[in-house]
Amino acid sequence: LAAMERAFVNYSRGLAVLPPVGELLFSDPPGDVHIKYGYVTGDDYYVVKVASGFYNNPQLGLASSNGLMLLFSQRTGELAAVLLDRGHLTDVRTAAAGAVAARYLAPRSIECIGIVGCGIQAEQQLRFLPAAVDCRRVLAWGRDRDRLHAWRARLADTGFDIDFAADLDQLVDRCRLIVTTTPATEPLLKGVRQGTHVTAIGSDTPDKQELVPAILAAADLVAVDSRRQCQSRGEVFKALGAGAIALDAVVELGEIIDGRCRGRRDDARITVADLTGIATQDIEIARTVYQRICNAH
Repeated sequence: LAAMERAFVNYSRGLAVLPPVGELLFSDPPGDVHIKYGYVTGDDYYVVKVASGFYNNPQLGLASSNGLMLLFSQRTGELAAVLLDRGHLTDVRTAAAGAVAARYLAPRSIECIGIVGCGIQAEQQLRFLPAAVDCRRVLAWGRDRDRLHAWRARLADTGFDIDFAADLDQLVDRCRLIVTTTPATEPLLKGVRQGTHVTAIGSDTPDKQELVPAILAAADLVAVDSRRQCQSRGEVFKALGAGAIALDAVVELGEIIDGRCRGRRDDARITVADLTGIATQDIEIARTVYQRICNAH
C-alpha cells in the first residue's frame, strides 16, 4: 500500500508528467483498451502500460483482463524490462488503491463489507482490504449466481465470511463499506445510508457508471485519484454532467494522504472515492517488480 500512497502523493504534488489516457472502446464483443504512460520527475524510469478488459472472456474460459507494462530508462530511453503480466499488475495496483481509499475514508466501525461484482477486481479488492480494515464479514452481489459461487470459492483462503445479497438494497442496508467493481454502463447503486463509504472502481471510461449522481451529491466528501482525469471519465464525470456536484468540491486522494485535505471527519458521513486509475500507480508497481527481479538475480 505504501507504493500506491506514494503514487497518489507524487501526482497531487505535481511531480508527475502524465499525458491523457489513450483509449480503444469495443462493442462486439464488449471491451476496452487503456494506454497509460508517464514519468515522475527525478525517477529512474518511465512506464508505458497497455491494459485491456474484454468482458465476455469468462464465457470462453479466459480472464477478462490482459496487458503488459514497458519500463524504460529515464536517462537513456533504453528498454529496461517488458513485464508481460497479462493485466495482473493493473489488477493488483487497482486493488491496493482501493485499500488505500478505505484506510483514509472508511468509517472506523464496519460490521460488513459490500462487494458489487464477482470478477477479478472483486477478488483482488478483498485480498488487499485486510491491510486497511478489520472487518471479515462480506455481503456480495452479482448478476451471475454461478460466477458468484466460483468467486467465493477462490477466496476460501482469505478468512472472509462471505454471503450473497438477495439484491442491492439489502447490501446497501447492511454494509458501511461498499466497493463497486463492475463495467456497468447504467447505475447500479441508487443510494447509500449515512455513515457509508463507497469506493467506485469499475467506471474507468466515459460511458461506464455504477452510482447515480445523487450519491455523490449527498456525500460529505468526494475523493478522486486525479481531478483532471475525473472530468472525462468515472463517476465524478457523470455527476458533473448531471449538475449534481461542482468540481471545486472534489479533492484528490493524494491531498488527503499528504495531509493537505481532511479525510473522513466522523462515522456519520457519506464518503465516495472515484478511482479511474493513473499512470503513477503503474510506475510504482512496475519499478517495484523490476527491482525485486533484479535483487533476486
